[in-house]
Amino acid sequence: MSILAYGLNYRTASVELRERVAFPEDYVTDALIQVKRDVAGVQEAAIISTCNRTELYCALHPEAEPDLAAWLTRYRPVSTSELQDASYTHWDQDAARHQIRVAAGLDSQVLGEPQIMGQVKAAYETARAYGTMGPELGLLSQIILRTAKEVRTQTDIGRNPISVAYAAVSLAQQIFSDLSTKRALLLGAGETIGLVAEHLASQGIGHMAIANRTLVNAELLAAKYEADYMQLTDVAERLAEFDIVIGSTGSSLPVVGKGAAEAAIKQRRRRPIFMVDIAVPRDIEAGVGELPDVYLYTIDDLSAIIEGNIAQRRQAAASAETFVHEGAKLFLRESRVQKDQALLRAFRDQAKAIQAESLARAKKDLQRGTDPERVLERLSNDLTNKLIHAPTMAIRDASADGRADLLDYLRILYDVDTDTDQPENQEE
Repeated sequence: MSILAYGLNYRTASVELRERVAFPEDYVTDALIQVKRDVAGVQEAAIISTCNRTELYCALHPEAEPDLAAWLTRYRPVSTSELQDASYTHWDQDAARHQIRVAAGLDSQVLGEPQIMGQVKAAYETARAYGTMGPELGLLSQIILRTAKEVRTQTDIGRNPISVAYAAVSLAQQIFSDLSTKRALLLGAGETIGLVAEHLASQGIGHMAIANRTLVNAELLAAKYEADYMQLTDVAERLAEFDIVIGSTGSSLPVVGKGAAEAAIKQRRRRPIFMVDIAVPRDIEAGVGELPDVYLYTIDDLSAIIEGNIAQRRQAAASAETFVHEGAKLFLRESRVQKDQALLRAFRDQAKAIQAESLARAKKDLQRGTDPERVLERLSNDLTNKLIHAPTMAIRDASADGRADLLDYLRILYDVDTDTDQPENQEE
């Protein structure tokens, strides 16, 4: 069996093309069944489809020449010429190497992002559930996920945040070691604040509130996290309730002024407030950062942190390539072993048949009353002669044909030392 990886990603295709090629979740199962049924030579299949990539992984006969592009044009609204310019293929060890990099986040648009490993795992679980994953893709998935996990646990590829939302939450964790006792106020209800809310929830924040100009949008986001919601005009009055304030409203005027922040600090009896202003124009007046017990960070502060973390991730990515290389080599080795399982089983079955035949003969001799010592001697000779018959003939034939390479291999295989000095025959 051969492994083929075929697909396109954010490097090779525009977002408009990726949208047309992507498989909606409820289409994937039908597509798996159809690609296995309709593409000649495909025995196993898995599909990974995200916003940044669509890739098909297939196990097929070595002599097969599958036209996955033609199949894809029948299944998705895309032309062959579009795919020709934007797609790529990888075979066998290169396919394993490519997918290890994908699963580890080394091939992601956001270097080291963690979600892709779960998406790869889910793709293989879907293929297994619908019967399109067999031993070849099973082996591939095991090695890919194991190696990707090693990359993420033994390098710094995912340890340094490189999104504004995640960097803001990471800073909050540095200020407050235990977020479970803290209350967070999020200003705005757009995509960035949605990501902030998601990260805070994943880190076990004690309580959240969403403030937004349009109350219904604040209510919708708050419902996802059992949070409170309010209008922006209520922020000054309730600011003292919160330990963390993160703003990204897009408002043309500041939402939190210096006077409101100063009043909140007094009400809190100088318990600190951590503030992050992601907005441009600013949501929090610059003067707020001058107040004691207020830790204010701006988008520029976060950008500096993110740039430093990107550099660290790039260094980690370079060291991660060692894991990728070793994982791809392991897949090739294990794939070869798996392909030769039939030969190994036949070899063992042949040896067991010889054993059973010789043992049956020995038992009959014992039943006839033959001396047990003679039976054992005959059994050992019988087994020895039968088991060394094939390699003995191979050595004779190799010698006759001048096959020094084969003779050297047989010496290694059977651990035979032919250089040992033999005692000379002496006449009496």
